[in-house]
Amino acid sequence: MTDDLPPGRSGAAVRQPLARSNLEAHLYMDLRPCACGDARFERAHSVFGLPGGGLGSRYAGTCAGCGTVREFVFALPPGPPPVPTGEIRYGGDEPSELLDAGEWLWAADAYARAVPPDPHRLPEPERRRARGRLAGAAAAIDEALKFVPLGADRVPSAAVQSRLGAPLYEREPGRFRVGRLTAVRDAYRSAVRLFG
Repeated sequence: MTDDLPPGRSGAAVRQPLARSNLEAHLYMDLRPCACGDARFERAHSVFGLPGGGLGSRYAGTCAGCGTVREFVFALPPGPPPVPTGEIRYGGDEPSELLDAGEWLWAADAYARAVPPDPHRLPEPERRRARGRLAGAAAAIDEALKFVPLGADRVPSAAVQSRLGAPLYEREPGRFRVGRLTAVRDAYRSAVRLFG
């Protein structure tokens, strides 16, 4: 069901950032904690009509840490959602409007660190989780690569301005080279295939 506008909003046309998928929207919210430092909140979701056409997506709820009401509003891409392929995908061919290249690399690192050593020895439910984390890490690196300009060999520093991404780029700019990003992504994909 859609509403004309999310509750508490006026009819003024404000361009909302594009969330290319629910996965991308949830990762964006996960990386933006409340002022108390807790990123967890129960996310009630609604879809509504944007002024001027198109659809928007609203997530709202109270912070698990302090009870503050939190709300995120995004534009949705036009047309039907892509048909699931069984692979983790955060968006189409265009770079993200929500996350910069450094945040994508930070997320890839976090997913990969969450995989225990020797995951092939884990019980099946835990192996499935580990497989999903590695697939998420590979998909996040694919997103970072979308910020590389045609013909360039690295993500430009201008594409990394976030509080998580900028320090990572400053400390380790070599990690943003196409060759290194591709090698790490391919290693994650190979590890996923080992799970069967």
